[in-house]
Amino acid sequence: MENFLQTYLPNVSTLTDEFIRATIETVQMVFWVSVIGGILGVALGVIMVVTNRGGILENLKIYNVLEKIVNLFRSIPFIILLAVLVPFTRFVVGTSIGTTAAIVPMVIATIPFFSRQVENALLEVNPGVVEAAIAMGSSPIEIIFQVYLKEGLTALIRVSAVTIINVISLTAMAGVVGAGGLGNMAIARGHNRFQQDVVLVSLILILILVFISQGIGNYLIKKTTH
Repeated sequence: MENFLQTYLPNVSTLTDEFIRATIETVQMVFWVSVIGGILGVALGVIMVVTNRGGILENLKIYNVLEKIVNLFRSIPFIILLAVLVPFTRFVVGTSIGTTAAIVPMVIATIPFFSRQVENALLEVNPGVVEAAIAMGSSPIEIIFQVYLKEGLTALIRVSAVTIINVISLTAMAGVVGAGGLGNMAIARGHNRFQQDVVLVSLILILILVFISQGIGNYLIKKTTH
């Protein structure tokens, strides 16, 4: 194995510790962005569903404002968003470089993407179930948690898996600005130094994370499908 690495992956064989650290950094970024962006994205998606036309808390003024904000941030390329948010990122975490700093723009990029996915997932809930809950005197909070989130759980897991894969791709792009992780390894250590074996292994590790995330998502979807 050692001879294989030295022969076909000469640069990788000397960077084992850095690859381990970069993988951990990528997992940390994906975890925190998924948790923070997930919570805020679900909240925003729910608000958009219940305030939309025909929603249980219909308020088109609120819905139109939120929809425009979501559409605006979804239309901004992530690389440009990274640059635009540098002052804000520095204000929040004290720096604009590194793994922690990358989490801020990634969360801001993830929230509108995920909230739209959540909105579409919850709109799949049978309107008849919602109407039945209203007829039984359920409060809006009860309808949100016991109807929308419960009945739409499988769809929510499906869009969450898609979003996590999107977050993994964001961590790779964030590597361009020194965010750390496997993206940074591929760009700074691989591409910029013409070490293609480093780029290749970084790509393989990112794909492994994607496959693991998708596998977990598929497993949970099967468990919750009824």
